[in-house]
Amino acid sequence: MKKLFSIIVFLLLLIPVQADAQMKMAYFNSEAIMKDLPDAIDAQEQLNKLVADWQQELNKMQEEWKKKFDEYDKRKLIMTDQRRADTEHELQEMDKKIADYRNKNFGQNGELFKRQNELMKPVQDRIFKAVQEVAKEEGYDYVLDKSGDILLMYANEKYDLTQKIFNKLKVPVSSGK
Repeated sequence: MKKLFSIIVFLLLLIPVQADAQMKMAYFNSEAIMKDLPDAIDAQEQLNKLVADWQQELNKMQEEWKKKFDEYDKRKLIMTDQRRADTEHELQEMDKKIADYRNKNFGQNGELFKRQNELMKPVQDRIFKAVQEVAKEEGYDYVLDKSGDILLMYANEKYDLTQKIFNKLKVPVSSGK
């Protein structure tokens, strides 16, 4: 949605507007729609479960590391140099394994990012299609999403398409804008 907004703003800056031309603009709140749209809720629940499972595994790995470190810390003075070096190497390997696991699942291009795109893309496409349909039916030239990075200092409520988009998606609205 942010890319769409950026494109619209770019086009607005490039298109010369005649003084007598009437542009029809409106806005909607995708955050409110995502909050109440059943497939968005399902996708978010799947992501939450996945994150909880990964976090549980990560916590287990960290607890194992801490236990090993505490044991090492208590005994390091009585260990042989070789045993101490071996244990330190084991701790470093465990630490690397934890970092790799965290990066693989939660990193910038990790599994969470991939799964989020996989689960949310169909929802976003559905919303985008509904926005396009409502905009065409209502004769709007531009439609903005007011959730996210857009700063609206003023918006006339009569141009809010959120409810119409809910209606197009056949979802009852339960919260405000």
